[in-house]
Amino acid sequence: MAGDNSLSITDNRTGRSYDVEIKDGTVRAMDLRQVKTSDDDFGLMTYDPGFTNTAACRSAVTYIDGDAGVLEHRGIPIEQLCEKSTYLEVAYLLVNGHLPDKTQLENWVYEITHHTYIHENIKELMGGFWHDAHPMGMLLSSVGALSTFYPNAANIDDPEQRYMAAVRLIAKVPTLAAFAYRRSLGLPYVYPDNDLSYSGNFLSMLFKMAEPRYEPDPRLARALDVLFILHADHEQNCSAAAVRVAGSSRVDPYSAVGAGVAGLYGPLHGGANVAVLRMLQRIGSVDKVPEFLEGVKQGNERLMGFGHRVYKNYDPRARIIRQHVDEVLEATSRDSPWLEIAVELEKRALDDEYFTSRKLYPNVDFYSGLIYEAMNIPTDMFTVMFAVPRTSGWIAQWTELLNDEEMRIARPRQIYTGARNTDYVPMEKR
Repeated sequence: MAGDNSLSITDNRTGRSYDVEIKDGTVRAMDLRQVKTSDDDFGLMTYDPGFTNTAACRSAVTYIDGDAGVLEHRGIPIEQLCEKSTYLEVAYLLVNGHLPDKTQLENWVYEITHHTYIHENIKELMGGFWHDAHPMGMLLSSVGALSTFYPNAANIDDPEQRYMAAVRLIAKVPTLAAFAYRRSLGLPYVYPDNDLSYSGNFLSMLFKMAEPRYEPDPRLARALDVLFILHADHEQNCSAAAVRVAGSSRVDPYSAVGAGVAGLYGPLHGGANVAVLRMLQRIGSVDKVPEFLEGVKQGNERLMGFGHRVYKNYDPRARIIRQHVDEVLEATSRDSPWLEIAVELEKRALDDEYFTSRKLYPNVDFYSGLIYEAMNIPTDMFTVMFAVPRTSGWIAQWTELLNDEEMRIARPRQIYTGARNTDYVPMEKR
């Protein structure tokens, strides 16, 4: 008789029954291989496009309860981290598994601050891109190129090499991102300023012009730091999965993170806040919001920035970002017509049973683009701004993968649908 923690399966093709263990709310896919019609049968597989109901790993990095709108890093609620912590402290938490003490945090910040410079040859690499190259493409190439500057990072079983790779990536990706931005605008590169905070230094590398020293507005630096915390990690999304898949081949960490950048490059992942801003611009004015929402109901328009694969409630990150939008607009002395449209759109959608019944609530992308736009950051840079903080999450996922005793090289199965036993046709008979 089957135990309480098992699943009884009857194969109606053969009449045979099987007991499969249930652990942590899952069954092992390999346990289904015993379900066969004959000894020659390969066995039963699962078919799950997009991995919507497949757990590919055990992880202690990030917890999400999509129905309740909960996001925690190493068990700490995202609301507490945004209120009390800094991005670099959160990065330490993600990578090392615990909050640092005072000395640990000071050493961590010092090491990251003093590894922000990149090899001068990277500038030559950047110079090879056409003037209108997408900044994300430049970031993708330059992150991958780091593996050639630090070949010892291929020794992934060496704890010191792993640690230095984490420090270098978190330190240098903002520099690479800023260089890509400056290259896309034809501006001279700005070197890191080690006297500034992590977010302040990034703002300096982006926006410094002729002034002897860039002094970032503390409101902008804090808002950016909060955005970085909110984007640091988000469980097994497309880019994190890409890092884990590439990392399962035991490739060096720079190449694995490069796979994450590539996953984030896609408009369905990192480009979502760009789509939100373009939607707001297309709506054009507050009085056209009802007409737009009616178009969504009729299937003629798409509501961007609402709904999420995981969250079936208000994305907690969106609630936190919303608190900083007005502060950023005040700091930049800008009036945003898009914010007025966004507020009206959110209000009407959340008052409409059509959207709430479908659990379409604002997600992190709904307001983040408004902050970047207020900072005068071009839309092509939005995904790059996402990649900078997500680097710490990718490193945490990669490190956890390597420490997993069950790690195997990723090799999904397929259902073959093509032709079989087809003879080659000579050229003269085609």
